[in-house]
Amino acid sequence: MTPRMSPKRRRLWLLVGSLGVLGAAVALVLTVLNDNIVFFYSPTQVAEKHPGPERRFRLGGLVEQGSVNKNGQEVRFTVTDLQKTVPVVYRGLLPDLFREGQGVIAEGTLGPDGTFTARDVLAKHDENYMPPEVAKALKESGRWQEGAGKK
Repeated sequence: MTPRMSPKRRRLWLLVGSLGVLGAAVALVLTVLNDNIVFFYSPTQVAEKHPGPERRFRLGGLVEQGSVNKNGQEVRFTVTDLQKTVPVVYRGLLPDLFREGQGVIAEGTLGPDGTFTARDVLAKHDENYMPPEVAKALKESGRWQEGAGKK
C-alpha cells in the first residue's frame, strides 16, 4: 500500500509546479521580446557601443550635406550627429521629404566594414519636425538649438 500525500505537501508541490510553469512562460516571453526590440542609436553611440553585425537597430541624425549619392535604386549617404558620422546604404525608394541637412531615422544593421545597411528610411514630415530621438541626441552633443530647423 502506498502512503497518501498530506494536503499540505500536495499544496506545496502544486505551488512549486505552478512557479516552474510561470518561470518558463516568463523566460519564453522575454526571449521573444528581446528579438523584437529595436534600439535607437546616434552615430556617436554607434561608435561607442559597437552594436553586433546581426543586431537590428535604428540610426538617427542629420543627413550630411553633400553626402547623398544615388545610383539607380541604391542610395548612399552619411548620417551625422555633428560629432561622428556613419555611412548608410539603402536600396529602394526614399521618402519624398528626404534631403540633405534634414533629420532622418534609418532602421537596419551595421556591417563589419562600419557601413549601415538600411531596410527602412524615415524622414521628417513637416517644416519644424525633428524626430524626438534625433533631437535628444543632438541636444546631448551640444550642437542642437531649439528652433534651429525653423525658417
